[in-house]
This record gives sequence, structure tokens and C-alpha cells, in this order.
Amino acid sequence: MRGDGDRVLVIDDAPDNLRLIRVLLEDAGYSNVITSNDPFQAIDLFDSHHPDIVLVDLHMPGLNGFTLIGDLRNKVGGSGVPIVVLTGDLSRNSRERALRAGATDFLSKPFDRVEFILRVRNLLQLRRLHSTLERRNQNLDVQVKERTQDLEEARTETLERLAIAAEYRDDQTGQHARRVGYLAAEIAAAYGLLAREVELIGRSAPLHDLGKIGVPDWILLKPSGLTDHERAVMQTHTRIGAEILAQSRSEVLQVAERIAFTHHERWDGRGYSGMREDQIPIEGRIVAVADTFDAITNDRPYRAARPMEVARDEILEQSLRQFDPDVVEAFRSLDATTLESLTSVERVMP
Repeated sequence: MRGDGDRVLVIDDAPDNLRLIRVLLEDAGYSNVITSNDPFQAIDLFDSHHPDIVLVDLHMPGLNGFTLIGDLRNKVGGSGVPIVVLTGDLSRNSRERALRAGATDFLSKPFDRVEFILRVRNLLQLRRLHSTLERRNQNLDVQVKERTQDLEEARTETLERLAIAAEYRDDQTGQHARRVGYLAAEIAAAYGLLAREVELIGRSAPLHDLGKIGVPDWILLKPSGLTDHERAVMQTHTRIGAEILAQSRSEVLQVAERIAFTHHERWDGRGYSGMREDQIPIEGRIVAVADTFDAITNDRPYRAARPMEVARDEILEQSLRQFDPDVVEAFRSLDATTLESLTSVERVMP
């Protein structure tokens, strides 16, 4: 096997040794040989040429060979590039120190030409095998990540469609879930959450009413006020939604679970489960505002849509009662154009 593509770096303070090694390597078919008799150039040469094997003299003036081997090993890392020590000092102490510093193998001076080439060839073959395995592992990692992402997206999309199906039962357009997702993300950004948190809330919020699939139509679609019993049944949708979403390893669905369970909690503690103030996760506090705004500005079975200004005023009025005042302030900061666009049933999540 010829080594035309293999890059060999040789560091030795003796020019005669460098010439001999170059001749041996080139005769064996290794044409890409970089040599230097200055050990202080070794690191720069490694960085600029990215060799597949390094041959380094152990005892050179001005720089401790063991130190140089350690520095090279730090550069090599887990890449599998072998570092071969060229030395006439084969004492046990020197070999142990070199191995501890990161040496892969030894070639003793004076060189046996056949052994020299065979040792280099075998080490380069191992290097190629290591590189091939590393590339395969990287490809497998990419494939696993892509497959995991595909599975997560498919799972999330399935639940989103289920949530939309539930919404169709009491929302003529079926877009309430999507609009709430958009508005919740806008409020989260205005609140000052990190971009990743904003994204998670935007993707999770459409699942907030998933539990409605467990509420009977005669309650969900009732055009008049609910009795105490009916109201209690309606309130179970937060628990049902959280149970459907529970125990997922997906970060999106973990956030969705918290939203599903807490988006009907109130800042004053008079919500479904009695949580109050900071006991309510920030995701739930944000979606509570987004859900209320969208419910007011769109037709519901029990009443017609009301103007955006009415919804905005009602949310501001409920600060410190139904809603977190800081979330209300974030909502207040949204311009009218943004709010107007979010009331459109044509606005859908990509």
C-alpha cells in the first residue's frame, strides 16, 4: 500500500537523520514528508500540516523531548495520530516517561530500514482505520440526531394535530391553539425570556387545551352558563392534558405538560388548583394571558367575539388578580399591529 496521501512530520535536531528518514520514506512511497531540526517549530508545523504520524527525537537541545511529546499529545487529542519516538536511549526509565507523556511507539537508532518502514506503515494503517471509524461514528451520531429529531417532531406534530382536533369542537376555525402559541411566544420574548425558552413556549402552548378531548360535547359546547358539576367536569381538562403529556423525555412536551396543567391558575390563588403567584410556572402564567386574549377576541360557543381593545383592557384590569403583573406588562408592550395580526384566523404556525 503506497502512502502518497499520508502526511509525515519528522522532528530531529540532526540534519543527517532527517535526510536519511526522508530517503527511507520517499523510497517507500511516502511523498508528503515534512521535516525540521528545530523542536520549537513542531507545534506550528503540526497545526499547519495536520500530519497523520509524527516522528520525534527524544533528546534535542533547547527543548525537553518529553515536554514536546506531551505538547504534541495535547494537540493530537483523540484523533489517533501516532507519536513515534526516535531514540538511541532505550532505558526503561526513558521509555516509561515517554509513554506517560503520550508516545505511541519507539524506533531505535541506528534504524533498521525494513523495521522502520514496516513500523511506520502499520501505524499509519491503524491511523486510517481510526479515521474511518471516527467518520462512521460521526455519521452515526448525525443519523441518530436526525432520527431523534424526526421522531420528536412527529410526536409533537401528532399531539398538535390532536390539540387542533379538540379545538374544532368549540372553535369554528380550529386555529385557537395556533394563535395562542404565537401570542404566547410574543409575550415570552417581551417578558425577557431567552430565545430557546421563547421557542419552547411557542411550540408548547398550542397543546394547552389538549385535555378537552376528555370533556363531553354537551358541556364543552353548551351555549349557556355551566352548573357547578359541569364546571368541575370542564376543569378536568387541565389534568387530562397534563396526564397525556406526562413523562415525556421531549423538552417541548415537558413544557407543554406544565402549560396544560397551569394555564387556568390565577395570580391571586383562585384558579383551578389553587396555585398562586410564583408557584405557577412562568409558562402557565404567560399562556393564561394569551389564552384569555384569544378567547375574548374570537367567537366561542357561549358568546360572540369582542373587540381587541376590550380584551386588552380586561387583561390590564386583571393584573395582580387573574394575571402576573409582569406578564401583563409584557403583554401591554406589544404593539397594536402585532395583536391585530394574532386575532386573524389565517395566521397559522409553520
